[in-house]
Amino acid sequence: MKKTPRVLWFILGTVLLCTLLGGLYGREVDATTGGDDAQVKNSLTEFTRVYNVVEQNYADPVDADKAIYGPSDSNVGAIPGALRSLDPHSNFYDPRAFSLLREDQEGKYYGVGMQIGQRAGKLGKLIVVVIAPIPGSPAFRAGLRPDDVIIKVNGESAEGMDTREVAEKLKGPKGTQVHITVTREGYDQPIEVDITRDEISQQSVDDVFVVKPGVGYIHINRFNENTNDELSDALKKLDGKNLQGLVLDLRNNPGGLLQEAVEVSDHFLEKSQLIVYHYGRHSQEKRYYTTKGDGGKEYPIVVLINRMTASAAEIVTGALQDHDRALVMGEPSFGKGLVQTVFPLSEHTGLALTTARYYTPSGRLIQRDYNNVSLWDYYYRPENAPTPHSDVRLTDGGREVYGGGGISPDVKYEEPKLTPTQEVLVTHNVFFGFAKYYLGIHKTIPNDFQVTDAVLQEFRHYLADQKFQLSEQDFNSNLDFIRTRIRPPLVEFIYGQTEASQIALVNDPLVEKAVEDMPQASELLAKAKRYIASKAQR
Repeated sequence: MKKTPRVLWFILGTVLLCTLLGGLYGREVDATTGGDDAQVKNSLTEFTRVYNVVEQNYADPVDADKAIYGPSDSNVGAIPGALRSLDPHSNFYDPRAFSLLREDQEGKYYGVGMQIGQRAGKLGKLIVVVIAPIPGSPAFRAGLRPDDVIIKVNGESAEGMDTREVAEKLKGPKGTQVHITVTREGYDQPIEVDITRDEISQQSVDDVFVVKPGVGYIHINRFNENTNDELSDALKKLDGKNLQGLVLDLRNNPGGLLQEAVEVSDHFLEKSQLIVYHYGRHSQEKRYYTTKGDGGKEYPIVVLINRMTASAAEIVTGALQDHDRALVMGEPSFGKGLVQTVFPLSEHTGLALTTARYYTPSGRLIQRDYNNVSLWDYYYRPENAPTPHSDVRLTDGGREVYGGGGISPDVKYEEPKLTPTQEVLVTHNVFFGFAKYYLGIHKTIPNDFQVTDAVLQEFRHYLADQKFQLSEQDFNSNLDFIRTRIRPPLVEFIYGQTEASQIALVNDPLVEKAVEDMPQASELLAKAKRYIASKAQR
C-alpha cells in the first residue's frame, strides 16, 4: 500500500468514516442533524489529539496502516473497530481482503485450483497442506491429494510461509506453469508436479444427482455470479420437466449475491410472486418479484437448512416457505438479514456497509437480534439465540411463521448424537488418517471400492498402531457407523470431493427423511391453493 504521512492517513480515515455514518457520499441529510455535525467535528478533533499523543510517546514506532486499518484478518484499527460498533456485518476490506471478496462474488480466479491450509508438523512447526483439490482443476488432474505437504513452490522452500504467501505463489496468469514439490505419507521421496494454471471456477452448485427414481438432489454452497446458470444446468441434468420431487440442500450456505438468490427463487415460484423486499433509513423500499416463474412445474420441494444457512440462502428459503412452495426441514437458520452495499474506496480497498434490512414476502424480518451479544457468540453459537415469537406472519396457506430470528423449519430435525466411541473416532479424525495410511500402502482404490472384512481388519491394525483402545464389543456395536465412515475419505483422495459427498449423502439421515416426506411437501402446496381459492370466493 502506498505510504502517506501517518497523521494524514488517520485524519482521512476518520473523516471518511464520519462521512459514511452521517450520510453516504454526499446524500442529503435532514436539517435537524446540524448538532450531529458539530459532534462529528469535536470527535474528529479528539481522535487527532489522541493519535498525536500516541505517535509522539508510544514505546515503539507507530504503524499508521495498522492504526487505521488494523492488522490483516483482524477487526481492530480505527475504521474496522468503528464499523463493528454498528452491527456484526458492516466491514472494511483491505486490498487483499477486497480482492478475495471479488473473487468469491465472481466465482473464479486464475491458479491451480485447490484449497490449502496450515497444521502443525514435526516439532510443532506449521506446515502448509492441501485441504482438497477442486474437482476437475489442474491440481486435481495433476494427482494432488488431501494432506499432501507443500514443501516447495517453483523451487523455493515453503518453510516458514503461511497459507496466504503460498496461495499468492500458486496463483498466476492463465497458461503459465508452476512447479510444486509435495511430500505424501507412504512415499519415500517427494513428489514433483508441473501444473499449468487455468481459470478456476468455484462451483456454487456442487452436488447434483438422482437420489431415488424421480427425485433429484441439488446442493448450493454459495450464491455467486454463476449460481443461476449452474442451477439451470443442474435442473436440465435432472430432467426438470419430469421431476417428481426435489431436495434443495442449503445447509452451510453462507449466502452471497442478492440477485442470484432472486433468480434461483424464480425457478420454483409462479410468475409475479414476491420473493423479498428491503428498505432502510436512507434506502427506499425495493421489492423483487419473479419474472419467468416455474412454468407450471409444481413438483414437491423439500429445502434443507441448518444453523449456518444464512443471508441469500435464507431469502430463498423464506420465499419458498412463505408461498408454501416447499417444506423446510432441519434446524433454524443463522438469521442474517442485513443488506450490505459494497463501496469501492481508494487504494483498492472497500467498505461493506449495512444500508437496509431484508424481509420475506409475508413481512418477516430475517435478521437475528445482535444486541448485547458478543461477536463470538453471534457468529459461532447461533443455537444459543432465542427464537422470537412476537412477530407473527402468515404464509399463503394461512400457516403461522415468525420473524426476527432467521427461518424456522417446518420440520425440525437435529443430527443424531454420536455414541462415546463414535465421538472419539470423529474427534481424532481417525477415518481421514486411515485413508492416508491405507493409500500409503495400496496407492489407489478402484471405482467400485467397498469396505470388506479385509479393509476392516486393516482399520483395526491402524487403530492399534495409533494406540486407540477399542474393545471387540465397542467395535462390533459401532460397525455400521465405521463402515459408512471409512469409504468417503478414501474416495475423496482418489476421485474427488464430488464423488465422496454423493456417497456420504446416500447415508445422510436428513436426506432420507426429505425423500420420505415428499408427499407432505406436495400436500402443503395443494392446501395453500385451496386456501387461496376459498378466500377468493368469500
